[in-house]
Amino acid sequence: MTSTNDIGDRGEDIAETHLEENGYRVLERNYRFERNEMDLVCLDPDKGGEIVFVEVKTRTGLGYGAPEESITEEKKASLVKVAQAYLHERQLRGSPARFDVVTVLLGDGQPEIEHYENAFWAL
Repeated sequence: MTSTNDIGDRGEDIAETHLEENGYRVLERNYRFERNEMDLVCLDPDKGGEIVFVEVKTRTGLGYGAPEESITEEKKASLVKVAQAYLHERQLRGSPARFDVVTVLLGDGQPEIEHYENAFWAL
């Protein structure tokens, strides 16, 4: 039986490949600060080297709603905290940065991938 961790890891693999195929450079995967995690930290060379903090949401169906609907205000706040820690730790405060969401819907056949740039504002 496939666990939710397995599904999440597969979604992150798919999202990482998708982003790399679209010119992004993955800097970090599963960056942790305290009890929170950022799925992917990337560099978008097309946007002047903007740092992109990516939350990946993966589902095997829509029974619990669309993947992006699961990103609550509380989750956004934790992502902001992790992003601020990353920028501080890497001495990148003030660098252009944004939050993207990549959703992956797994089913029969090819996964459905949606990439939402600037999914929310915080920095």
